[in-house]
Amino acid sequence: MMTSTEALRIIETLASGTDPDTQQPLHAGSIYQQPDVIRALFIAVDAMRLVQERPPSARARTLPEKTGKPWSDVEDKQLCSAFTAGTSIVDLAQIHQRTAGGIEARLVKHGKIAPQERKAYQPRSSQAV
Repeated sequence: MMTSTEALRIIETLASGTDPDTQQPLHAGSIYQQPDVIRALFIAVDAMRLVQERPPSARARTLPEKTGKPWSDVEDKQLCSAFTAGTSIVDLAQIHQRTAGGIEARLVKHGKIAPQERKAYQPRSSQAV
């Protein structure tokens, strides 16, 4: 699996007009030699450097312990049973050490709520500006 450091090195090498495998200059007709592509590669390099240099975000430090981790069959059954019994999304999130959005996504997956019933997470495009 490639690390972000390795990917950055490859993109930097391409942006400078060099083949990352052979270290030879890219030929003039290469797609990587087109001005817009070169600009895009340098923007990607800058963005990757910012991400690498940024300290862990406050949000990442405050996420529940099980955020992003796989759900077990037992945990799924407990979630569905508790929801059916009337336990709130907020309480379920605390009990399962996950975000409210994660709880809602799991409930959608199991057919306990419809996708349009989700409240904790709304894509930016649907929020009022």
